[in-house]
Amino acid sequence: MPSATPATPAGGASTTGPHPEPIRFFAVTWVNHDGGYAVRRAAVTAGSLVAIAVSCLVLRFAYEGLEIAAVGGFVTALVVVMSAVCSALAFRHTWAGYARRPDPDSQSALRGLLTIGFVGALAAYFLRSLTEAPGEALHRTEYETARRRPRTAR
Repeated sequence: MPSATPATPAGGASTTGPHPEPIRFFAVTWVNHDGGYAVRRAAVTAGSLVAIAVSCLVLRFAYEGLEIAAVGGFVTALVVVMSAVCSALAFRHTWAGYARRPDPDSQSALRGLLTIGFVGALAAYFLRSLTEAPGEALHRTEYETARRRPRTAR
């Protein structure tokens, strides 16, 4: 949430009011899309795509390890299905987190599932970064609401 701590503008006068919350990799460049915002978004998009590719390679190595260990078709199928289901759930949870703040209790309860489904979370991050900084719409809504609040109190 935006903080209401005093800020010192360029003129040196102290003002109070809400301040935008920084977003990972973007700081507060998302507010005015300045300070290298476009470059940061391109880098985040490319980086998340590379992370997805590396993650899929890691999963491929895990699958090959199961094949080498000859654990059987049932265990192999179970691991593949578990990875796919966890990735789908992680994608949905991550995507929903860009529209509203997740509940801390459910977040901690789902931590293991989200870790297993890391490919889905990375895919959601990649797709969101194609249109905005991930979480930008939520942060912008909260920030603009906080900015309007003092004006209506007068």
